Amino acid sequence: MDANNHSTESQFFLKGLTDDTTFQLPLFILFLLIYSVSVVGNMDMILLIVLNSLHTPMYYFIRNLSFIDLCHSTVITPKMLVNFVSEKNAISYHECMDQLYFFLIFAIAECHMLAVKAYDRYVAICSPLLYNVLMNSQVCSWLMAGVCFLAVAGSTVHMGFMHTVLFCKANVINHYFCDLLPLLSLSCSSTYVNELLVLCLSTFNILTPTLIILTSYIFIITSILRIQSPEGRFKAFTTCSSHIAAVALTFGSAMIVYLQPSSVHSLAQGKVSSIFYTTVLPMLNPLIYSLRNKDVKIALRKTLRKRGF
Repeated sequence: MDANNHSTESQFFLKGLTDDTTFQLPLFILFLLIYSVSVVGNMDMILLIVLNSLHTPMYYFIRNLSFIDLCHSTVITPKMLVNFVSEKNAISYHECMDQLYFFLIFAIAECHMLAVKAYDRYVAICSPLLYNVLMNSQVCSWLMAGVCFLAVAGSTVHMGFMHTVLFCKANVINHYFCDLLPLLSLSCSSTYVNELLVLCLSTFNILTPTLIILTSYIFIITSILRIQSPEGRFKAFTTCSSHIAAVALTFGSAMIVYLQPSSVHSLAQGKVSSIFYTTVLPMLNPLIYSLRNKDVKIALRKTLRKRGF
C-alpha cells in the first residue's frame, strides 16, 4: 500500500476531552469563555503597545508573545469548540497535519519567547546602565529571528518525519487536537525514529529555555535581595513569582506530555496537561506579563479616554 496515497485519503476522528454528552455543553461554554478572554486580552495588548508607541525592548517582546499566544490558541480552540457541538468530530489528514504543523510552530516559539523575556528582565534589573546597549533594536531583532528560526525548523523536522508514517490502524485520535504522540499511537509502521525525535527536540525546546529562565531569575532574585526598601522587595518578588508561576505551568505541563518514554506515557494524562499550555496559558499571559504593568495601565486609560469611555 502506498503510504502517501493512503494518508491523503485518510480521515481521522478526534475523541475530544470526554465521551460523556452531559459535559459537552458546559465544556463548550467554559472553553468559549477562555478563548474569548484570550483573544480580547492578547489583541488588546498588541493594540495598546502599537497605538501608544511603547517601543522599549520589554514591550517589543510582550507584543510578540501576545501574537504567539493569540495564534497558538486559535490553532487549537476553534476546532475543539466545533467538536463539542458536532456529532462526528472528523478532521481530514491534510487538516490534521496543518493543525499539527502550526501548533508545533507556536508551541516551540512560546517556549523560547519566555526565555527571551526572562533574559530581557535579567539585563534590565541586573545591568540597568547597560540595558540600552545590550538590548538595542538590532539585538532584539536577532533574538526574535532566533525564536522564529527554532520554531519553524523544529516543526518542519517533525512534519518531515511524520509524513513517512503509515496510518492503517483505528482512525480515532485520543485527543482534542492533532498532537504528535496520539497520532504516532495510530501508526502501523515503525515510529522509533519519530519518538526519538520527539524526545530529543522536546528536551532541547523545553530544558534549554527552562535553564535560561532559572539562571536569569536566580540573578534577578539576588539583585532584588539587595533592595533596601521592604516595599520594593515585596513588589519585585510579587512580579517575579507571577512570572515564575506562568513558566512553571507552561514547562511543567509540556514536560509531562513530551518528556516521558512512550512506554509510560498516558494519553489521558497528556490531554489534561495539554489544556494548560494550549488554552489556559494564552489567556493568563496578558494578565501576568502585561496588565500588572504601570505603563500598560496608563496606556489603557489613555486609549479609553480617546475612545470616549
